[in-house]
Amino acid sequence: MKLIILDRDGVINQDSDEFIKSADEFIPIPGSLEAISRLNHAGFSVMVATNQSGISRGLFSVETLNSMHDKLRRLLSAFGGHIDGIFYCPHSADDHCECRKPNTGLYLDIAQRSKCNLNDVYAVGDSLRDLQAAEAAGAKPILVKTGKGLRTLEHKDTIKHVPVFDNLSHFVDNLLAD
Repeated sequence: MKLIILDRDGVINQDSDEFIKSADEFIPIPGSLEAISRLNHAGFSVMVATNQSGISRGLFSVETLNSMHDKLRRLLSAFGGHIDGIFYCPHSADDHCECRKPNTGLYLDIAQRSKCNLNDVYAVGDSLRDLQAAEAAGAKPILVKTGKGLRTLEHKDTIKHVPVFDNLSHFVDNLLAD
């Protein structure tokens, strides 16, 4: 199985330091939906691994999160694409869970459910915690400059081995060109 793991906020949709709290605030980054569709058409299964601590902070409910993901799926279908699974951590850092990135719980859950070894799986993120979780789980971290990506580039020594792309679309261009 060819699998790609994507972070959500800052990779697929615009991010906000104030959290994405409703389906109305869920705005795709230009080119991201087309990129996911291109991955699907190239035979890739696409999974999402996302921290959503706004739930534990009381900023939105699981039902609201589901409506955001319904919107994502609806918008993606217009491009002939789909997401094969969305895995999220509802906890805040204070909860000390195993699923919140940079911990590996979300990635290991994806690996188990897809019966896939993560060694050949790219994991695209915009934050240092995305890259750390991917690497610790055995996946191949990829940084995009959208979302928090430019801030993440400030950690040059920590991420010097990680390939960097302008956005998800540019990563997919590169991946599918090989």
